Amino acid sequence: MYARLVGELPEGKDWLYEIKLDGYRCLAGRDSTGVTLWSRRKNLFTKQFPRIAQVCKGLKPDTLVDGEIVALDKNGRPSFNLLQHHRSQASAIRYYAFDLIIYRGKSLLGISLDQRRELLAEALGNIAVSDGLVRLSQVFEDGPKNLVTAAKELGFEGVVAKRKDSVYESGKRTGAWVKYKVNRGQEFVIGGYTPGNPIDAIIVGYYDADRLLYVAKVRNGFVPQVRREVAARLKGLEIKTCPFANLP
Repeated sequence: MYARLVGELPEGKDWLYEIKLDGYRCLAGRDSTGVTLWSRRKNLFTKQFPRIAQVCKGLKPDTLVDGEIVALDKNGRPSFNLLQHHRSQASAIRYYAFDLIIYRGKSLLGISLDQRRELLAEALGNIAVSDGLVRLSQVFEDGPKNLVTAAKELGFEGVVAKRKDSVYESGKRTGAWVKYKVNRGQEFVIGGYTPGNPIDAIIVGYYDADRLLYVAKVRNGFVPQVRREVAARLKGLEIKTCPFANLP
């Protein structure tokens, strides 16, 4: 189930609110053969995040949990850059569970979010308390204004609102879940780079009709490993003409 992007969050006692985490959406399933982790695109995460899979073995058989894999920086804030380097930052990885789809072989698709949350807390039991790798996501019932202010101050991605009585509608954006993004973003196209070790920065822009317009040089998040990975992907793609219509 997906959240619909909105320009203003709904208010009222019929809604629960969660902090929007910047990570990988992940289903965690436990059956008689063990644990499997899937991404939202149905790619397997089990081998990528073995410590989470190991902890989820504590779930009851035939249980399916919905949540988000995130990496926490030294200040306890989600960092997508750390998450992309999870192999070297394994201690930063956490799994925040926010919904329960199947519990002990019984489908929960037709019951309310309130009820599913109660069963989720039960399903996590001691594994969410004793280890800390798998955690129950926190929900808030206060109005969203204070949450949005806090999200901005703390650098979180945004706030999600969910109707307490909503059922789980897989693969849909019904409006029963909505999200408000604090940090607005836009997709950019890489049109060049500046030399370095092996590159210093990438040069990005966006398309206006058929013209690629220059925006900026980007260095943020360019740790040495990322520089090498990006340089390898750009190798062999060089052209002799400038793709930007307005490069300074």
